[in-house]
Amino acid sequence: MTQESPVTDRSGAPSHRGFDRRTVLRGAALGAASPLIPATAATAATTAATTSAGAGGGRGPAAGAVSFRWLGTAGWRIDVGDRTVLFDPYLTRFPTGLFDGVFDPRTPLWTRPEAVDAHIGRPELVLVSHSHWDHLADVPHIARTTGARVVGTETTYHLLVALGVDAGQISVVKGGEVLDFDGIVVEVVPSLHSRNKKCSYFAPGTLNAPPATAPGTIADLPEGDTLAFRVTAGADGPSAFLMGASDFSERAVRGLRPDLAMIAVPAGTATHRYVPRLLRALDHPRVAVPVHWDNFEVPLAGSPERDPAMDLDAFLAQVAQASPATRVVVPDYRTVYDGDMRSAGTVRPDGRRVR
Repeated sequence: MTQESPVTDRSGAPSHRGFDRRTVLRGAALGAASPLIPATAATAATTAATTSAGAGGGRGPAAGAVSFRWLGTAGWRIDVGDRTVLFDPYLTRFPTGLFDGVFDPRTPLWTRPEAVDAHIGRPELVLVSHSHWDHLADVPHIARTTGARVVGTETTYHLLVALGVDAGQISVVKGGEVLDFDGIVVEVVPSLHSRNKKCSYFAPGTLNAPPATAPGTIADLPEGDTLAFRVTAGADGPSAFLMGASDFSERAVRGLRPDLAMIAVPAGTATHRYVPRLLRALDHPRVAVPVHWDNFEVPLAGSPERDPAMDLDAFLAQVAQASPATRVVVPDYRTVYDGDMRSAGTVRPDGRRVR
């Protein structure tokens, strides 16, 4: 993986037409990539599409010093005062052929710094759910250029070290840890990767040692086990449950009771009663935010384009039926949300917030 720019001429790379898009992604919420056209300027006007199904439980206090920005796919930027936490930040969004029916697992890994740096601020923490490209590909650049601490699995650790990240910056976790980062509390939750219609998924596997050679393609990044996180933003909350894939361990999430739940939208029905089971296990959070439903092979600009494999409307209907007191917020790329996931401004092309 190049650290600053692509080094491989992809024009001659062969395509693998044997990979059907839904075979790769159905039920997997893998994420996606976006074309190699420069990120365009985000306009100031944005609209947060919000579906309200009730007032919500109102367990946790709103925190005026906390803000949330959706980074597309499963990614989030959480600002607590002047401190920044990132979750699964994938911003280069390079094309893999996934949306064109010519998915190529040999697509080279690369990072576009200008697309990444405009959105991340100066993070002190980067939380990684698993090691597929649409969750990990930009993390080496972020870690190297900001010095942020990365929290992830042993597989994530070995991959990042192979990609040039200082091992001392990485905290290896397994699930069950409750870590206090000077008032920002991160609870690590053992989780599961979503499944396609054959109950399998792209690039499974774990690493217990560094790879023999540095990863160079998306197929070189195995899943490496999956985590979720509950992040409590300071003493006054709120708490947010963050998912990187649309499956979960029901027993592991019981008792978390987050105020906000950022839920990966499923692309199929391989996981039995995914939405009602998850909402019940989380004790019906006051706000649910669907993620991983956008086309991540278009730049992070303008309004999100839906991934046709993800039935967002069906997801919204299931939430309304299973948890009618939960307010649903369908996020926009450029909207800054407060601790109640209500619009608190927009983001300029340079990544700065506009009230």
